[in-house]
Formats: sequence, structure tokens, C-alpha cells
Amino acid sequence: MVRLSDVLGPAFYELAGDVFRHGHTFYDLAGGRGSLKSSAVSLLVPLLLVQNPGTHALVMRKVGNTLRDSVFAQYMWAADKLGMGPLWGARLSPLELIYRPTGQRILFRGADDPMKLKSVKAPFGYIAVTHFEEKDQFSGREEIRSILQSTMRGGERFWCFASYNPPLSRDNWANVDSAEEQPDRMCHRSTYLDAPRAWLGEAFFAQAERLKARDERAYRHEYLGEAVGTGASVFQKLEVRPIPEDEAGRMDRIFQGADWGWYPDKFAFLRTGYDAAQERIFLLDEYYVNFKSNRETAQWVRERGYGDYPVTCDSAEPKSIADWRDMGLPARGAVKGPGSVDYGFKWLQSRTLVIDPARTPGAWREITRYEYARDREGNLVSGYPDRADHAISALRYAYESLYNRRGAMA
Repeated sequence: MVRLSDVLGPAFYELAGDVFRHGHTFYDLAGGRGSLKSSAVSLLVPLLLVQNPGTHALVMRKVGNTLRDSVFAQYMWAADKLGMGPLWGARLSPLELIYRPTGQRILFRGADDPMKLKSVKAPFGYIAVTHFEEKDQFSGREEIRSILQSTMRGGERFWCFASYNPPLSRDNWANVDSAEEQPDRMCHRSTYLDAPRAWLGEAFFAQAERLKARDERAYRHEYLGEAVGTGASVFQKLEVRPIPEDEAGRMDRIFQGADWGWYPDKFAFLRTGYDAAQERIFLLDEYYVNFKSNRETAQWVRERGYGDYPVTCDSAEPKSIADWRDMGLPARGAVKGPGSVDYGFKWLQSRTLVIDPARTPGAWREITRYEYARDREGNLVSGYPDRADHAISALRYAYESLYNRRGAMA
């Protein structure tokens, strides 16, 4: 087994000492890209189990089907880095890592299946370690507390880790929670600048510098982990994360919208999936461009195979809708009507928007930066700003059939 200091980022040495002394029960780790926070937890947890026979760990993400390619792979990497790879056996159903010498287990579960979560049982001993990866994706402190009430039992010592990239808005529950003083919790903050440069590689640092030069606010949020939002964000319920192809392919309720534009206004088309049971909207693809004719935009939609579902469009341009229909697309005009804009925004605000910046970069920029205006005294002004909202408008049109049923929100 290698020395921990050889594979753990120096920024986490003090935290590691506290963990092994059991100086605290709760550990809150926040940071931007490349901050090594998740790597640090995945290195510490297996060592904790080895040092505490009879204990097990539970590693959680909000959505279970994201575990295998993310945190499960991260823990396998950690076991290998620690020189313990052959000692940990992998099981895929249910998802577990098993320490061969003792049978201790690291269990991986999603919080989106409460029934399976309630059935989690340690084969012997008790679950001493819990790791909430992407803490901000959970619905709030109450959800985490409810889970811990089921897992923190049957033993004397417990460790609970929460790792996450701070959301944009300072008012997001995860940021507010981390700012609160708790006597039995150690909060740790790190950035990529704390990591050994060779570990991340020159390409990583060059990419960070390019973003810093182009958009410093985005750089501070993504790489420094700063909550640079003003607290005036219109959309608060966001999951910004990769949407893998297998997850996108399971969407069976597809909604599409389009907002016409040329220049400087953008033309925006959005393809989305809706999970009605969990009230979550997945942004799957977009066409977000200037200087494109109706024929060109229709051709893009057809070539992507997106003529399979209706597209609800801005009804202010009936000729554009007719052009799309002439090209074989199931385009229809939004009904709109009195109060439809407010209805649409409120309906979207009550749902969780799952956004993958790689899939829908235009929508991601609009939605995460869309904030209420302020008056001269700094007070928030009611009403939704009419600016930089082309993808947002396409999203509203896409779901009009659900929220504008005879003027009532569905």
C-alpha cells in the first residue's frame, strides 16, 4: 500500500488528520473543477474502513443511474492509487466494492429510489461512513437528514462527507447550509490552484486561463467554486451536470420549442425530456444560432431526427411556422394569451431543470444568468426581464400544453 501523502492533494492533509482522529463527524468539501475534493474523499473512505473493522460505507448521489460512471469509477481509481486494487472486488448489481480480506463493503445508491434506500443493510457491523457526492443536487438539508436517520445507527463512531461544486446562487440551499456554523462539522474549500500542477496537466490550466480571459464570472464559478450569483436568480432549482446518452435515451416524454430570431436575437430550438413523477425537465439538445433562414433551421431539426415530436413555436411569426410545416415538421404556434408568460415562468420555476452545458450551452448560459432586475435602492423588481431569454422562451413554448390548459397550471 502506498503512502497516502503520495496520492492525496496537499490541501487535504490537515483534513485527513482530523478525519483519522475523528475530530468531527461531518465534513463539508466544496470546490470548483479540478479541486480534488471528490478524489480526497474517495481516498479517505477505504482507509477508514480498513482501520475500523466491522464498518461499512454508503456512497450516494441524487440520481442512481449516474453512479457507475462517476463516483463508483472514482472509488475504483482510489483503491488502485492506494495500491489496494486487488483487495477490492467490484459487484455491479447491486453496485458495491467489497474488501476481500474482511467482507467490508462500500455501497453505492441513488436517493431517487426511496424504497431501495430503505432496504440498504450492512451484512454485519454497521454503516459508519456516508458520502453525499454532489450535495447540491439533493433537495435540501431535510432530505440528507432523513437519510442519515436511517443510516447512522448501530455503532459508536460515524463519519459523514458531503462534496459539491457550489451552485451559482448564494441563496441556493447548499451554499446557505455550508455557511452555517456547526460545532461537529469541518468545512473545507479548495480550488484547482491548490492541486499539484502535474496532476491536472498543462492543458487543464490553459483551459482555465482561456475561460478567465473570456468570461471571468464563469471562471470564478466553475474553477474557483465561487457563488457569484446575486441571489436574484429566476431559476433556483437547477441540476447542472452531464446527461449521459443512456439516460437521455430513456426519455419517453419529449417536448420541443422554438423561438424565432435572426440578429442580434438568437434563433433557439430546444429538445427536452420530462419526468413528471419527479417534476424534472432534462435539456437534451439545442440549436442556438444567428443568421439562419427558416429553411436552414428546419433542415437542422430534420437531420437530427427531431421531427418525431411536435414543436411549439413563437406564434408571432406565422409565416415561419408555415415554412417549417411546408418542410414536413410538426410545427405549431404557441397559444399564449393573458397571463401565459407568468404562468409559464412559475411552472418552470417549480420544476428542476437538469442542464448539461455540453449539450445545451446557450440554454445553460441564459438560465444560470437570468436574474430579476433591481431598482436604484437595490430591491428586486417584480416581473421577468425581457432580455437574453431566447432559449428560455423556447422552453416555455415547449411546455405550454402542460401549464396553459384553460389558463390553469398543470
